[in-house]
Amino acid sequence: MADKSQHISGVAERYASSLFELASADKSVDAVAKDLNRFQAMIDSSPELQRLVASPVFSADDQFNSVVALNAKSGMTGLVANFLKVVARNRRLFAFPEIVRSYHETVARERGEVTADVRSAHALSAAQEKELAAALSSSTGKTVSIRFTVDPSLLGGLIVKIGSRQVDTSLRTKLSTLKHTLKEVG
Repeated sequence: MADKSQHISGVAERYASSLFELASADKSVDAVAKDLNRFQAMIDSSPELQRLVASPVFSADDQFNSVVALNAKSGMTGLVANFLKVVARNRRLFAFPEIVRSYHETVARERGEVTADVRSAHALSAAQEKELAAALSSSTGKTVSIRFTVDPSLLGGLIVKIGSRQVDTSLRTKLSTLKHTLKEVG
């Protein structure tokens, strides 16, 4: 399973990198990101599209013709429309969600930004989010965008992950550590 995931990731990174280079040359990096998100939203909202993208049963021609029809229906033109045709023709639509993720990561890296994945026991207020973003920006020296996830099983506190670094201040972890410490003592 890891080999397949690494293969998809490698494919996605190559396609995203090529798309980023074209978008940079065309000075349309943000417009491309918006169109990629729009196409991904179409996939996310349609079980039929999800099947078309993921299933090896559909031929390259089926995928290509579907992408052409979706581009026409959504009014998508230009770089992303052509990119989607290439991806479909090369039977790489299965990697599209990873391509989108990799494209956004490339854009952020080029802008000197990092993304932090933050899990909290409950939703944070706008002021708390702003304070956390400022603290993370201060500690990393980069602009930090945050993806928040609410995980009630944490009981309290946060788990913050930036790249390969993780800080876990959750109550669940603290209680688990205390439990193991008490077992060792007793």
